[in-house]
Amino acid sequence: MFSICLKSTRILVFACFFFGLLSVNSLYGQESSASKPVTNHFKFKTLIIDAGHGGKDPGAHGATSKEKDIALSIAKKLRDLVNNEMPGVKTIMTRSTDTFIELHRRTEIANSNHGNLFISIHCNSSPQKRAKEHGTLVLVYGFHRSQEQREALRENASIFIEDDYKNKYNGYGDDNVVNTIVLNAFQQKYRKQSIHFGDMIIHQVKKADGHHTFGVKEQGVLVLAQSGMPAVLVETGFINNPADEEYLNSKDGQFTIATSILRALKEYRDSLEGR
Repeated sequence: MFSICLKSTRILVFACFFFGLLSVNSLYGQESSASKPVTNHFKFKTLIIDAGHGGKDPGAHGATSKEKDIALSIAKKLRDLVNNEMPGVKTIMTRSTDTFIELHRRTEIANSNHGNLFISIHCNSSPQKRAKEHGTLVLVYGFHRSQEQREALRENASIFIEDDYKNKYNGYGDDNVVNTIVLNAFQQKYRKQSIHFGDMIIHQVKKADGHHTFGVKEQGVLVLAQSGMPAVLVETGFINNPADEEYLNSKDGQFTIATSILRALKEYRDSLEGR
């Protein structure tokens, strides 16, 4: 027992020291010494677009539509906009058809392609048959798992459809500090960028058509937790709110949402590249 505690302590000390250096020296690609000129050579090259759910996992249901279909349609529109208006940026879709993609596979796609940003597209839902709530919410990964709210619980429920999920997700849901400490420290490096980009999306959604928003919230959403890059999950609207569902299924609504994300993406890229 003592050796296990000692090992855990060493991991903690190493992680805090190593990622502390990263946060000072490389969070924004700047040198820590004030005497040296700062030259930003960072180039935003790869965007990962994740259409939530798919295949046997429909996601949330509205009166006439499914979350998986709306998410895919908006994701495709965003991809096309980025390809047309940001030619220097490569777009990678985690799925481009009505296919079930395991959560761990989505982040494997993102990480193996060395993505600079991960955007997951979803629809929100409330426990009531007809939601009174309406509007857009952006989630970023939260560094606690003790009081996760329904958004995180609903999105993470997808893992139970997968085969052998306990092994794939290394005991997800257990209070195992030793197994998660390095991951949490690594994610801390991207926390500020994720929140920063999330705020930009919210600003653009409000600017586009005055659509109601809930701001940016931190939740323990698994698909964000395993992304080795800044990452956001966009709850585009409440699919079980009649007005939101109509908006989410309309071409104009989907285009407006995708365009708002595009404008935020351009602003985010420019801030990183020092434009």
